[in-house]
Amino acid sequence: MTDTAKPNDIAKGLEGVVFTESKLTFIDGAQGILTHLGIPIEEWAEKSTFEEVSYALLHTKLPSAAELAQFDAELRANREVPAKLLADVAAYPRTANPMQALRTAISELGLHDAQSEDTSDEARYAISVRLIAQFSTVIAAVARALGGQAAVAPRADLTHAANFLYMLTGKEPTTEQARLFDIALVLHADHGMNASTFTAIATASTLSDMYSCVVSAIGALKGPLHGGANEAVMGMLDEIGTPDKAEAYITAKLDNKEKIMGVGHRVYKNFDPRSRVLRDYAEHVASKEGKSNYYQILETIERIVVERMGSRGIYPNVDFYSGTVYADLGIKKEYFTPIFALARISGWCASVIEYTRDNRLLRPDALYSGATNQHYVELKDRK
Repeated sequence: MTDTAKPNDIAKGLEGVVFTESKLTFIDGAQGILTHLGIPIEEWAEKSTFEEVSYALLHTKLPSAAELAQFDAELRANREVPAKLLADVAAYPRTANPMQALRTAISELGLHDAQSEDTSDEARYAISVRLIAQFSTVIAAVARALGGQAAVAPRADLTHAANFLYMLTGKEPTTEQARLFDIALVLHADHGMNASTFTAIATASTLSDMYSCVVSAIGALKGPLHGGANEAVMGMLDEIGTPDKAEAYITAKLDNKEKIMGVGHRVYKNFDPRSRVLRDYAEHVASKEGKSNYYQILETIERIVVERMGSRGIYPNVDFYSGTVYADLGIKKEYFTPIFALARISGWCASVIEYTRDNRLLRPDALYSGATNQHYVELKDRK
């Protein structure tokens, strides 16, 4: 910062700082509104697919039927990854953090891409299509490798969501399972200037390559303050155990001013609209599969949190219910954050492409608060 800056001029966490324009995502946290290209997230979830959302974010427009079919065909054609990469993933330590493994694998994936160093708009787009397609293959391979299983080859006859579940489990999902997972991907595809998207843009602003931008984003998402909240929610549910213990558990947490996982959001001071969509699906799956314990616990937690904290703008967020949806699909909780990345790759790529079309190197200032008027002291004279 300049010499005239004062400590109260610092925007901690860059909160409230506007550094660019975007046509992708709008969020009104006070009203609980989230839109992509001006279209409410609820409509995307109800009527669209992850393939279409990905196209819309990359092109900033809805596709025609022909454009969507071509884009879908490109995704299906680019699902395979190099055999050498799969062999390397299979050799990762079984104790590796899945996000560590994903970060490493995507970095290596760039080594196999002859176009990886090309930072032109056209190359960034082509790489984005490949990354969206291949993220699912890499994540499924990581999950199977760390579990001691061989990778399952992708199938071009399945949708993006169905193909991932097939590669993850080795079994073709039902139409309902595939659609449920597709909706979860749609809800997580982009969310404005979150930490990982900002990190990708910061890297892109140096005119670095697309793979470096995405690996940077993965590193940011790995942090528990960004990704991983839905995994923590599942840990909380397991700790509570049964619905009859939920009220006492949450009341004690609130009385002791302890954090409730999946509750509260930096942006939203109302219900996260994505959580409303997932709540309905979580309820449906719980009743259909006879797995009502998790949902009943969450329902109790939500009621108490809203009663006691709603007036302060603290409500359940998207992570509150997403974990139960993933768990009901047979996905282990340690892979919830990689699946977050599986969805957010579209938003990361779209944001990098959008920002670098009118690029400016990101170079913020910091207010110096250290010592002044000091002089070097010879090593022999130091105490």
